[in-house]
Amino acid sequence: MPTQQIKVLLSLLERNEIVALLPELSCLLKLESKNGRVIPLSIEQAQSTLRAIKLDKRSNRGVVIRCLERITQLISNAVEEINGIGAIPIGERLYQFKITLLGFTPIIWRRIQVKTCTLNKLHEHIQTAMGWTNSHLHQFEINGERYGDPELLDDGFADDDHFIDSTAIMLGDIVPKSGKRLKFESEYDFGDGWQHEIVFEGCLKSEKGKRYPVCVEGANACPPEDVGGVGGYADYLEAIADPTHEQHDDLLEWRGKFDPKYFDAEKVTKKMRRGLPDWRKMS
Repeated sequence: MPTQQIKVLLSLLERNEIVALLPELSCLLKLESKNGRVIPLSIEQAQSTLRAIKLDKRSNRGVVIRCLERITQLISNAVEEINGIGAIPIGERLYQFKITLLGFTPIIWRRIQVKTCTLNKLHEHIQTAMGWTNSHLHQFEINGERYGDPELLDDGFADDDHFIDSTAIMLGDIVPKSGKRLKFESEYDFGDGWQHEIVFEGCLKSEKGKRYPVCVEGANACPPEDVGGVGGYADYLEAIADPTHEQHDDLLEWRGKFDPKYFDAEKVTKKMRRGLPDWRKMS
């Protein structure tokens, strides 16, 4: 079995600092090259480097400290990735998410598995899994940063112009390289204000011959579009359950029969695979 390796991009200064701690790595670190170089390290060499940095006592030199801190971060991230999501080839990697619509009891939720895609494509998977129609604006908030589609949010609908382009961000760019859980939020329809909690639960290896995306499980129906948010949905359910309610007939005519407890994972999966129309191509 080949030795497991990581690859890190190191400047000449960084390579020299490693050699000052571990002279035996000098041939590997290409000290004759001035520019940054991608250096392959075995897991054992990477761990030896991290141990040597931890034991280093040159605390009186700020430049050295900052350099060693950066090396530590680079190597730690690379080791995390190869032992985490990086252990699964990108073409076989499945990202598992649990999506919960906030503000409801009993809870409305879905657990989905999707292949590598952009954050914007994840939004489409969430829309089809939950039962929305992508008729309104959306945004994500991840680790204090806002993400959205610039073609939509640039039209003056967003509160400010500080957001990251969700069409250019891959799932691997936002989830922890270690594969550890990550919780973040998305908002759909800035009028009704549907808030979703999204939990990245980890990466799995896809099954050969199986199609994706998949809705694994979930519970309860998604509220109808434009029902008026959490409060409006409660009023809607009350009205359609009461034949004497003054809005009962109008709401049934508007939406038809509606079962708030309905959920079918197989049908949701089919909707996820069909996807949504590309609004950019629609006239």
